[in-house]
Amino acid sequence: MVLELYLDFMSQPCRAVYIFAKKNGIPFELRTVNLLKGVFGPVFLGQSVPPETLAATLAELDRCLQLLEDKFLRDQAFLTGPQISVADLVAITELMHPVSAGCHIFEGRPKLNAWRQRVEAAVGEDLFREAHEVVMKAKDMPPAEPAVKESLAPVAQVLLR
Repeated sequence: MVLELYLDFMSQPCRAVYIFAKKNGIPFELRTVNLLKGVFGPVFLGQSVPPETLAATLAELDRCLQLLEDKFLRDQAFLTGPQISVADLVAITELMHPVSAGCHIFEGRPKLNAWRQRVEAAVGEDLFREAHEVVMKAKDMPPAEPAVKESLAPVAQVLLR
């Protein structure tokens, strides 16, 4: 009996599990799923994010990146010490979301960028690229179908406030 992994590569935890299993040679049968069926942020409604919301979000992201560098990465090779850990996989897969949206979060942050390069090298460039292929194409996804937009519009409006 082989392990079956049901993963949606738009999901940060799913990408972390995928990288961990592949890198550690854990045999599994991949079953890809699409949990949101084309729904990706406010763009699925055909709306842009309000400028004040975007500015606040980017400011919070900058604060979180600084915290990641100062409190967790410090002067270590990886978040928990000299070797890569699940913490690094969870963090890097989370940070690839803003990268996929066009945010250059590693620019001007040499310590964070060097960490990203070490993580990528530790898991292997091909595996890293493979795990993030779907999320890196997210901004090119077509909008959701009208019925899906209509059913999720109230939730998206709450999230955009």
